[in-house]
Amino acid sequence: MFEPLLFQRLRGAKHVLLAGAGGGFDVYAALPLAIALRDAGIETSLASLSFTHLDALGLEVWLEPGLAAIRPDTPSAFDDYFPERTLARWLDANELPSIVYAFPKTGVQPLRAAYRALIAHLGADAVVLVDGGTDLLLRGDESGLGTPEEDMASLAALHGIDLPVKLAAALGFGIDAHHGVNHAQVLENIAALERDGGYLGAFSIPSTSRPGALYLDAVDHAHRATITHPSIVHGQIAAALRGQFGDVHTTDRTQGSTLFVNPLMALCFTFDLDTLARRNLYLDRIENTVLIRQVSSAIETFRYELPATRKPRTIPH
Repeated sequence: MFEPLLFQRLRGAKHVLLAGAGGGFDVYAALPLAIALRDAGIETSLASLSFTHLDALGLEVWLEPGLAAIRPDTPSAFDDYFPERTLARWLDANELPSIVYAFPKTGVQPLRAAYRALIAHLGADAVVLVDGGTDLLLRGDESGLGTPEEDMASLAALHGIDLPVKLAAALGFGIDAHHGVNHAQVLENIAALERDGGYLGAFSIPSTSRPGALYLDAVDHAHRATITHPSIVHGQIAAALRGQFGDVHTTDRTQGSTLFVNPLMALCFTFDLDTLARRNLYLDRIENTVLIRQVSSAIETFRYELPATRKPRTIPH
């Protein structure tokens, strides 16, 4: 009990790859873990499934087909939305390793090949797939799946790779409610993972700790650097870490909706990745996909053929 199981599993690792599951700013959810591991003497690297059009970047960013290395000075003609470069610049300013590896949005097969190339390039012996929110924990028969395509492509890609340690984490419980996720069903899934031996427990990220304080600074930096499209997810997680509560808006993008920022958003739920993948009901259907739209189509077909979904429930507390 003195050490969360996630860190026990990673204690002997030499190099941990921490990757954002759902693309975009999800990689920021991996930042507190990465800093805590580095402070413990374990080498870490960060990777992101990018929503940016990486194909528009120069040839110098590509290490392998489907694998880009984004640096603080990576040039681009994009507007201010480039989470990987924004994070690289923050890392550089804080004297941390400042390459953020990026994958284009693809289906499972090319994404797995890119992950294999990155793992070999780094010599990584452990991976942690991190979701900003809880889409990653949905198995397919829930009343709503949120935005599952990128999360499940990432989960399937890593499930098919042989690595000594493969873990998953979700930070931001409750945030996906605006995408139709029923969080009573998320808790039901976590209970089932506990029965299967795949739930590794949850822990908080104190705002006064070095990882927590640096995460808050990184989110503030990203908001300033991404004026047109700041992260809704990390705005709410950061507000929760600061002790804010209720209908707290950190960006105009959420105006008109009622939010429920609360301490549960600052809990990091952790899992064995392969156990999580085995509980998914449609991961086999996306196994041979090449394009992200094939992933979307396979999920839509699965949902159409599903006899019934689980009835949504309210949390009675």
